[in-house]
Amino acid sequence: MRTADVIAAYLAVRRAQGVQLRSSERVLYRLARQTDNGEFDAITAEQISQFLHGPGDLSSTWKGKHGMLNSFYRFAISRGLARCNPLPTIAPQLPPAHPAYIYTTQEVQRLVDTAAKQGNTKSPLKGETYRLLILLMYGAALRVSEAMGLQLRDVDLQASTLLIRETKFYKTRWVPMGPRLRDEVARYLAKRTALLTAKGDESTLLCSRTGHHLWYQDVVTLFQHIRSEAGIGIPPGATRPPRMHDLRHTAAMHRLVSWYKLGLDVNKLLPQLSTYMGHNGVASTQRYLHMTPDLLAQASQRFAVFAGQGDHHAQS
Repeated sequence: MRTADVIAAYLAVRRAQGVQLRSSERVLYRLARQTDNGEFDAITAEQISQFLHGPGDLSSTWKGKHGMLNSFYRFAISRGLARCNPLPTIAPQLPPAHPAYIYTTQEVQRLVDTAAKQGNTKSPLKGETYRLLILLMYGAALRVSEAMGLQLRDVDLQASTLLIRETKFYKTRWVPMGPRLRDEVARYLAKRTALLTAKGDESTLLCSRTGHHLWYQDVVTLFQHIRSEAGIGIPPGATRPPRMHDLRHTAAMHRLVSWYKLGLDVNKLLPQLSTYMGHNGVASTQRYLHMTPDLLAQASQRFAVFAGQGDHHAQS
């Protein structure tokens, strides 16, 4: 059985169970292409090892791909489509994950403005589509796949909410929109309705000029063009440019800094942020948040106030 056929069967079964597997689909079909879509059971351990390593230097993506393939092979073996699991049983020494880039508010604005200029006569809504994509990731702290996967039926303008269907950790959650983001979505929808809607309410909010869903690779490629055009380069000491996904990190960091500035109890609010972002527990959110000079300044001010109160109590 060809690799692509086994992948299609696996995705059909898992989706019937309510699991979306958008990221897994991309990874698995990449494996099929890399192995020339030959007989699935003929894929060797060496081919799997090369696929896990990927082009260039070994990165932390190895672990994620390994987990996806392990689930895939368990399915195939249980149905007699593979005799054994060729995945390595010992993980290599992986390099630390690249730290997220935290965009400044000025840089986010430049990204939004630059994205809006991407339209052309053949695709007049293109600029507006990528502008809203950036606003959704920053304004609602969405993952790239979550923003791309939003369907028309998932948008409730009256309640100012977005329904994020089963994505990472197979969770579905409602995400509230602030007034400005809601107005941006409403404005886009007014223009969006003039386009074809391939699947009615089930067609994606963000779409191509024909009303069909965007392709992930096209999205991340164009974003890098937008980032470069916006004048945001590779940070000093870094080995790669900022990513689109870093907008989600940025949203979380800016929210945290604003809480510090307001004098709120961040430890009590972290569980709310964890739920809002669809994390599988507060620990994930804590790892997600990186220290920035702005955050350090707020933390230092908070400590100075606390220390001053301590001195006052000691003297009294």
